[in-house]
Amino acid sequence: MKKMKLLCIVIAIITVIVVIFWLIFGDKIKVLYTSLNSFRDENLAYTFQHTPEIQPTKKISKGEEIFQFKKEENITLAEGFTFQGTFYTTEDFIEDTKTSALLVIQDDCIKYEKYFLGGDENTLFSSNSMGKSFVSALMGIAVSEGYIESIEDPIGKYIPEFVGTELENIPIRACLKMASGIDFDEDTDMSSFSINTLMGKSAMKVISKYGLQEEPYTYRRYLSINTEILGEVITNATGYSLAEYMEEKLWKKIGTAHDAYWTLSNGKELAMGGLSVSLRDYARFARLYLNRGNYNGEQILTEDWVRDSFDIKEEYSKPGANEDAYNVIGYGYQWWIPEGTEEEFMAIGVYGQWIYVNPTKHIIIVKTSADPDFMEKGYELKHVEFFRAIAEAF
Repeated sequence: MKKMKLLCIVIAIITVIVVIFWLIFGDKIKVLYTSLNSFRDENLAYTFQHTPEIQPTKKISKGEEIFQFKKEENITLAEGFTFQGTFYTTEDFIEDTKTSALLVIQDDCIKYEKYFLGGDENTLFSSNSMGKSFVSALMGIAVSEGYIESIEDPIGKYIPEFVGTELENIPIRACLKMASGIDFDEDTDMSSFSINTLMGKSAMKVISKYGLQEEPYTYRRYLSINTEILGEVITNATGYSLAEYMEEKLWKKIGTAHDAYWTLSNGKELAMGGLSVSLRDYARFARLYLNRGNYNGEQILTEDWVRDSFDIKEEYSKPGANEDAYNVIGYGYQWWIPEGTEEEFMAIGVYGQWIYVNPTKHIIIVKTSADPDFMEKGYELKHVEFFRAIAEAF
């Protein structure tokens, strides 16, 4: 009888502990489970077209004026392209890379637009790391408005959690260029960072625990936490949330056709890649850069900021820097710059999200995907050749 009574007491204590734990962490555990389940291979296409329904988000309202692209019947795309001695047909490549949508625009005219996995022109596609390029734009605006005195300012000037740490004096520009020197590994440390923040820890407090691996501007190492830092600098300097700042200073000003949404982590926008945007609105954003920051006569981004965003003169910024797999393409201010002579630039997101711009040919290509094989060797360079083949056909 005593053993039975003791067992009942133990069970009761365990039950109370479980209930308390669930009351405190239940919502966070559900969000974590939902996030992990959303990224199963079979769920990717649905996840990337329904993120605002799956995750907590903040709305970014469009403006009253819509910039309308002209529209023609779909052209016939290039038959294919050659990469490293192998010919790939366009049709097979689109299918093999699990393309969900493809848009080709030249001179503000839609030449090709097709949706493959259930979406349409009203669907909001997840940006993943393409969102980093939007954060770069917001940084440029914050500098032009005087909220941030200089991108050579130390990040500790705007983020109190970094004061007194090894990270305090890293220049903002070093984070823009992915050359901050923070001792963080994108492949091995990102999971624990994401879990810590999903469970309620402040992203800046988590990042502040990392030291320096090398001095800023020594190497380029792609670290998504650099963009989280940029987002925090913008938020603290302007007093706006990222979504609010983007809505007022960018989204309502460039003729977007749809509201966008920004995924929240711990109640704050996920700067490293949490936007959901329609295919044509991605192109409208790219068009702003194609036009050197100008929309209908209003200079939303300064010409200097646009020019500097694509500057890869430093050795660590150039294609092939450090002989690192992440660095086969050059890198500016959160934009990818392939090797070539046509001033191309790109935004890239995991699982195959792309904005490609060729200013020489006045072409914008947007490609969204749900490709679990996005880490395949040569994946980025193969896509560059695919986009170039489409552009060359014009």
